[in-house]
Amino acid sequence: MKTLILDDDPKLGKLVVDYLSKNGVTARHAATVKDFERSLKQDPPDVVVLDVMLPEKDGFQVLRELREKGESLPVLMLTARGELSDKVLGLELGADDYLPKPFEPRELLARLQALARRSRPVTAGIVRHGALTLDHGRRVAMLNGKDLELSAYEFAGMASLAASMGRVLTRDQLMERLKGLEHESFDRSLDVLVSRLRQKLGDDARRPRFIKTVYGAGYLFLEQASQ
Repeated sequence: MKTLILDDDPKLGKLVVDYLSKNGVTARHAATVKDFERSLKQDPPDVVVLDVMLPEKDGFQVLRELREKGESLPVLMLTARGELSDKVLGLELGADDYLPKPFEPRELLARLQALARRSRPVTAGIVRHGALTLDHGRRVAMLNGKDLELSAYEFAGMASLAASMGRVLTRDQLMERLKGLEHESFDRSLDVLVSRLRQKLGDDARRPRFIKTVYGAGYLFLEQASQ
């Protein structure tokens, strides 16, 4: 997930970027509207965070201009003002969420993940990663044409890992994506899940072809698997 943050407070911007980066999010900070617009054009993010209180133009105006241009990116409004009228105005202008300052970085991360997840299109087709084929429509995974006989929970885990191919998926991110699928969606269960997936893939944790453990970070679905 790529996030672009517009906030004129450089200290807060650095704090948020550092926290998000440590939790698997590619985050960038813009201190001015001009920098924000340039960054938005050069490398479009998945989610945008807009501070309301800005010296040039307020975040509501920036949001209004984004929506008038047809930009449908999820937007979270960030502000020190907590009045209901401000929240309503932001939502009416097309904001997707609203978080008043001060806030916990962990809550911001959770809200951004939820926004990105809701905006992600549902994949209903067939995706191939080398010898591995994922049929999202039937929720079936095949290796060299042979059905791997995965449970719904296992298929969701493999699909989540494969969707992040080439990028580390943190344990928290994987747990969040699997939340509610069954009672096993807690931390220790991830080790069991990955172990089962490796067993069915015939993958060796010491010399992985598909799933690599990045110690202290999470899991990496190897790009070589799609070649």
